[in-house]
Amino acid sequence: MMKNAWTTYDENQLKEVMSLSDDYMTFLSKGKTERKCVSLILEEAKKHGYKDINEIIKNKESLKPQDKVYMNMMNKSVALMHIGNRPIEEGMNILGAHIDSPRLDLKQNPLYEDGEIAYFDTHYYGGVKKYQWVTIPLAIYGVVCLKDGSTIEIEVGDKEEDPVFVISDLLVHLSADQMQKKASEVIEGENLNVTVGSIPLNEEEKEPVKANILKLLKNKYGFEEEDFISAELEVVPSGKARSCGFDESMILGYGHDDRICAYTSLRAQLEAMNLERTGVCLLVDKEEVGSNGATGMKSKFFENFVAEVMNAMNCYNELALKRAFINSDMLSSDVSAAHDPIYASVSSPRNQAEFGKGLVFNKYTGSRGKSGCNDANAEYLAQLRAVMDKDNVIYQTSELGKVDQGGGGTIAFILANYGMQVIDCGIALHNMHAPFELASKADIYEAKKGYAAFLKYNKQ
Repeated sequence: MMKNAWTTYDENQLKEVMSLSDDYMTFLSKGKTERKCVSLILEEAKKHGYKDINEIIKNKESLKPQDKVYMNMMNKSVALMHIGNRPIEEGMNILGAHIDSPRLDLKQNPLYEDGEIAYFDTHYYGGVKKYQWVTIPLAIYGVVCLKDGSTIEIEVGDKEEDPVFVISDLLVHLSADQMQKKASEVIEGENLNVTVGSIPLNEEEKEPVKANILKLLKNKYGFEEEDFISAELEVVPSGKARSCGFDESMILGYGHDDRICAYTSLRAQLEAMNLERTGVCLLVDKEEVGSNGATGMKSKFFENFVAEVMNAMNCYNELALKRAFINSDMLSSDVSAAHDPIYASVSSPRNQAEFGKGLVFNKYTGSRGKSGCNDANAEYLAQLRAVMDKDNVIYQTSELGKVDQGGGGTIAFILANYGMQVIDCGIALHNMHAPFELASKADIYEAKKGYAAFLKYNKQ
């Protein structure tokens, strides 16, 4: 039977669990978009001595073992590398996670008026249950990029003095027809429209409420309606991450998937000392929509980053780069589904993660007949068992629910295409992909321990 981590902690360890969780809640509350995450990550990385690879290239500097460098990819993805004593060609220990989360994106022409109410038109991002996004307080984050090259940052809905936003739902008194619909159709994607105002501008006869909102945006933020075309504005749940339960053993917050793995990987990376094998923390965008695009894992930016580092160490050639990747090991860190007794019918008996049982290893993901999965080798699992046991990391194995019930995928298969050893592992959640997800503080602590143990693993 798997250990419950809470039963193993002494008083000092309990303090460590709670301290790490407090730090994580601060990160989760501030990092509600991939851009905000990158900003927070780089702020911490620089404090720990990481240097921008672009500055290394520009100044024609050299790199050596124990140097620390990072690559910022369009402010949406970031790679951190702590160069080890052994040649990079012999392989890296890579922690990979994603920092995008399900949300609503404003369309390119979002603002409209109907019935003397102003709305933002949205397009949902990632896999969501649309009905979960109505009637909850919402915030708006992002950037508006102007033609003169300047960028306006937008953050509204999370400060105490801020207004919030909302998507309306049909009152129960008039919802007889609505209640007969399937859950996937109760709220249609085209109706996820965010209410943003209702006061008309007196001097305007046509769409006076919209005109008033445009006036407010111009006065407060300095942009016009046409500037929405070059904006990236994301609608996310309003409110901070909070401790959950009388015993404060859990965290309820937006974006656990997958910032919970990103943060614990980051902490392990920043705290690593005198590594033998090169350690990498790779935190990427676009996983929720297939990992495509310049900032997704299918991009070549990470490969290019490794090539630039090797060049700065005077050890780059194409064959050496290929060897670096095929000799690497990776933990593709993403969340898993925790057993929920209320919905026990979809759990896989004896093969489902549970709260408090530690870091989760998923040998494979995918759906139905393992479709789209990365299936880790047994030899690699055996190596990782030894690594975790050596550092007393509490861990468990899991599948993503019953066979034929559903499934999912991660970035694991993309890195595995290089021929490296990769396995999915992470932290189990309740409410995955909901506006507010739930996680165990003990599992967060064990994950950070596990990632730290992996980074110092000196594969022979």
